[in-house]
Amino acid sequence: MQHRLVDIEAGPFRMVGRLEDQLAPITCARFVEMLPLQTQFIHVRWSGEGCWLPMGDQEVNLPWENATQYPAPGEMIFYPGGFSETEILLAYGAVSFASKLGHLAGNHFLTVTEGQENLRELGRMTLWQGAQTVSFRLR
Repeated sequence: MQHRLVDIEAGPFRMVGRLEDQLAPITCARFVEMLPLQTQFIHVRWSGEGCWLPMGDQEVNLPWENATQYPAPGEMIFYPGGFSETEILLAYGAVSFASKLGHLAGNHFLTVTEGQENLRELGRMTLWQGAQTVSFRLR
């Protein structure tokens, strides 16, 4: 099976992500419906070394698939809301996904496969310089 790829431009960096269609097919399909997407990464508040896309009360109605509390650097997770707001998170270092209510899990649906060397700098820029523009396009 050939993997679908997503071009990611975040701050000054270009990356490519692989959709995890076999492990999270519904989450991947929902994300692809959102594309092309242009928004901003902000630094996480509770989870450690990650950047996130807050989506507020937007309902996405996702099942739990390929869920994790501890995404590895380069893994993106989609949290469908419930105990906290709907969001997408990109780990650039150690992450223990959480909110003010405690630990959460999100669906790992995309993995950065090209440009991982820029993740830590993207995270540092987001933390110290503020929100970074990010765009996602299906390749």
